[in-house]
Amino acid sequence: MKSVNVRIDKIFEPASTVTAADIAALRPEIEQGNALLHNGQGKGNDFLGWVNLPSSITPAQLDEIQKAADVLRNEADLIIAIGIGGSYLGAKAVLEALSGSFDSLVVPKKGTNPRVLFAGQNISEDYTWELMEAAKNYDIAAIVISKSGTTTEPAIAFRIIRDEIERRYGKENAARRIVAVTDESKGALRKLADTEGYRTFVIPDNVGGRFSVLTPVGLLPLAVAGVNVRGLVAGAAEMEKLTAEAAFDENPSMQYAAARTALYRAGKKIEILASYEPKLQNIGEWWKQLYGESEGKEGKGIFPASVTLTADLHSMGQYIQQGERTMFETVIRVAEPAHTFRIEADKENLDGLNFLAGKRIGEVNGMAILGTMLAHVDGGVPNIVVELPRIDAHTIGALLYMFEKACGISGYALGVNPFDQPGVEAYKKNMFALLGKPGYEAEGEKLRKRL
Repeated sequence: MKSVNVRIDKIFEPASTVTAADIAALRPEIEQGNALLHNGQGKGNDFLGWVNLPSSITPAQLDEIQKAADVLRNEADLIIAIGIGGSYLGAKAVLEALSGSFDSLVVPKKGTNPRVLFAGQNISEDYTWELMEAAKNYDIAAIVISKSGTTTEPAIAFRIIRDEIERRYGKENAARRIVAVTDESKGALRKLADTEGYRTFVIPDNVGGRFSVLTPVGLLPLAVAGVNVRGLVAGAAEMEKLTAEAAFDENPSMQYAAARTALYRAGKKIEILASYEPKLQNIGEWWKQLYGESEGKEGKGIFPASVTLTADLHSMGQYIQQGERTMFETVIRVAEPAHTFRIEADKENLDGLNFLAGKRIGEVNGMAILGTMLAHVDGGVPNIVVELPRIDAHTIGALLYMFEKACGISGYALGVNPFDQPGVEAYKKNMFALLGKPGYEAEGEKLRKRL
């Protein structure tokens, strides 16, 4: 098995009208999309820095990130990463995937893996208050991630957290506890960082937020948390090479892009990313931004949703099985769990589970995956299968890049610019107007009349 293998044999009849011939017919279009990503001649070509990013990251750059991470690890046992959208989703997804499910129960110590929490991804007063209350029990530091420094959600959070750090440790010591990931030369955060003497890392101009997990945006918080960022980058670099060179039939990104394009054109408008490992739940959240923000424009695009199974089979399973036949599933399967846990026989067998005695829990989960896939396919829900050998840094890095490359190809097949997001500004203008931001007074008056 490749580090990531994509199977599309479960998208054909009886689940849909898509055939193997339909996929084969897409080959020239999909290959062209891949070529456009590499030759820079497609829409949004000023945001293609991610395409060759993994292979371009040098050991020296990783050393610099690790050095900054070590400073924070020595200063604090709680690091607050401040950002929104692509400035936090990738780091959170990878951190959750590569951490123990119950690491939060372990009391952190300076010089070991500190606890990393996230802020600036919402405007919840209760979340902010509860975070600051919890932080009272720890030595704290912060990573603030923003190209401009003026995005409302992270700017509010950073103002509060910066004030707390300065109050506790003084301005001079606070500068050692704050790292800014921002624009190279402009913006409010760059100006503040230069004034206060914060250590900084640059968000590349040609890498959009949802593709930025392998820049310091994601790598610095992950290095602070003790994640193997070198393995993550190596896995992504391997997938970069594979998807650049492999033929259509052996190229996981092309296969994925071709399958979802064919299904969309056949009337499947909703894609559900399903995983059977709880620690992959936030991979789904990252994936939803990647595809939703890239494809959802001009009245087009597949709606991305996600479920964690088997838990969600007891909540969403009925709809997936028998609801509107406008959806397909992309199932992430992990071949080998990291740990072994067998089910023991019980003398009374009141629960009727002795037929499972001696089996690993992973074996039961594996049969649940196969049984669910067959049921959904028979129910008219085509399944794409993404196979991972295991969950580790190398594999997760490969998975992230596979999805990124397929996203660019799919966007070009859809006929949109996959690298802009003009629609996200609409809510901001309304919010500023309603809050009375200078310059928005007239618009605010108009909006209040509609409320």
